[in-house]
Amino acid sequence: MSIKPDSIWAPSPSTTRGQPTPLSADPKGERLAYANNKSIFLRSIDDPSISTQYSGHTAATTVARFSPSGYYVASGDVSGTVRVWDCVGEGATKGDYHIIGGKINDVAWDGDSARIIAVGDGKEKYGHCITADSGNSVGEISGHSSQINTVSIRQQRPLRAMTGSDDTSLVFYHGVPFKFNTSLRKHQRFVYGIAFSPDGSSIVSVGADKQIFLHDGKTGVTQTEIGAGEHKGSIFGVSWAKDSRKFVTSSADQTVKIWDAEAGKAIQTWRMGDEGKVSIPDHQVGVVWPTGRSDGLIISLNLDGDLTYLSENSQSPRRIVRGHQKNITAVAASDSKPSEPTLFTGSSDGRICRWDVPTGTAEYLDGEGHTNYISAIAAAPEARLYSVGWDDSLRSIDASATVFTGSASSTDGQPKGVATNSNGLTAVATHKGVQTFKDGERQKEIQFKTMAPTAIAANDDHIAVAGDDGSLLILSTSSLETNHKVDSLGSTITTLSFSPNGEYLAAGCSNGKISVFNTSTWEVAISRWSSHTARVTSISWNEEGTYAVSGGLDTNIFVWSVKKPGMRVGKTNAHKDGVNGVVWADRGKVVSAGGDAAVKVWKVEGLS
Repeated sequence: MSIKPDSIWAPSPSTTRGQPTPLSADPKGERLAYANNKSIFLRSIDDPSISTQYSGHTAATTVARFSPSGYYVASGDVSGTVRVWDCVGEGATKGDYHIIGGKINDVAWDGDSARIIAVGDGKEKYGHCITADSGNSVGEISGHSSQINTVSIRQQRPLRAMTGSDDTSLVFYHGVPFKFNTSLRKHQRFVYGIAFSPDGSSIVSVGADKQIFLHDGKTGVTQTEIGAGEHKGSIFGVSWAKDSRKFVTSSADQTVKIWDAEAGKAIQTWRMGDEGKVSIPDHQVGVVWPTGRSDGLIISLNLDGDLTYLSENSQSPRRIVRGHQKNITAVAASDSKPSEPTLFTGSSDGRICRWDVPTGTAEYLDGEGHTNYISAIAAAPEARLYSVGWDDSLRSIDASATVFTGSASSTDGQPKGVATNSNGLTAVATHKGVQTFKDGERQKEIQFKTMAPTAIAANDDHIAVAGDDGSLLILSTSSLETNHKVDSLGSTITTLSFSPNGEYLAAGCSNGKISVFNTSTWEVAISRWSSHTARVTSISWNEEGTYAVSGGLDTNIFVWSVKKPGMRVGKTNAHKDGVNGVVWADRGKVVSAGGDAAVKVWKVEGLS
């Protein structure tokens, strides 16, 4: 038995309202690089279900840029560290450099892929220029009095660079070594984007004042302002076409515009969201025009993290790539279409996504959903799912229509978990007790005086509830009366799962151990599943009930055998910041999700 990685379904880029989000495409136009939480993701543009993850940073990442050679990526984080790493091989780190005493906002490479300028919000300085291979200083970034938001380097010799800051100024540098040449005060508000044209002849700068300025690429002299009054909101992103004649901008007015640099006019405009309606999630906070492509593809990013694929001379988006931005907290698989398994994931910001397992594509659910942390999702018969969240509500999901149905049911307390059985019963554990629902209507409720529930599971005969005092109660599904009380396992039970045939109940504990009970006697049948080193967060059984998969806060996942309890296979560091959910998606295929906001598919081979 073995477990191997099959695919990574990357999260959406992390975004912040009122701030630009850098996007970078490799020289061939095949991959996109961006930051999410503490990781950097390199994602295939043509097949977004194919991606790789770099998890070398220890703080939240902010920017990633491909080198002009396409062999390396430079990425920055909020601690002021820049890492240079191999993006073609195994992702080995080539350099780890502390640049400034604060957040890195942007990174730029020179045309030789040898030097890097990193800028941001430092305490003593706002940027620095180093060699990529050794971190040696090759210049000084000066002339600003506030944080630097953006930087760009001319790819031809003589080398030139420009930075833009919250102090509204642009600073032009000569290199190498890079040193201050001149300061320009053209913008009235924060400068958010700067880009040298691919041929090095021009520089474009944009900012919160909705203005666009063109400057000479060799001298830095401002040539003209274009598009006055065209954008109605802050301009967050700018990127050139490979012919250096056109560039694209993205703005908080929900539009993306292509500009003719010579004529100084907008030649194409896309507006996102409903016509005539202001939509904050549709603020366009980043854009990239991949230079290595011949199809004119433009990729724009909105505040919700959606990547919109646009094509010249077409007003309709080619595709929209969606996903989670925050850590995923709940996972469930629906058997609405046995031949086409679907996966549902919920995250800490209240977002629930439906994933098509064969293609790895995500879509949001329609209707009014949760407004806060998703505690749990459970699959039910007839293509239904039930979710609970920290908005203290239970909601029903139609898996086949990808929509929330009916109105929310109040749980009268913070939900800890939700469980369903084949009879249509839904059981919810809150910090007070247990409630049962049927078709959204509350049936029964029981409150506990001496314990607060920590986990719940259900089948047609039993409801299992674990408490913070280490107890495990077996309740009747009809009356909620206690049929049996299991002796304490010595540690708080954090997750429960019945096997599909009802023969076993697996209980994962905060100390990393898993105990499996025989449901006919409630005696411990298996006590050797103890490879986790931290809290077990999720357990899922295969359809036959012969194998189980578990995930834990220790970032690891393990697959266990019932027939051979001592045999297990595992994957360490499966998810940065811990595994929050695991599920069997198909025979021999396990899906996991965790604190890195990514969904990962694993192949389990050698199952008997």
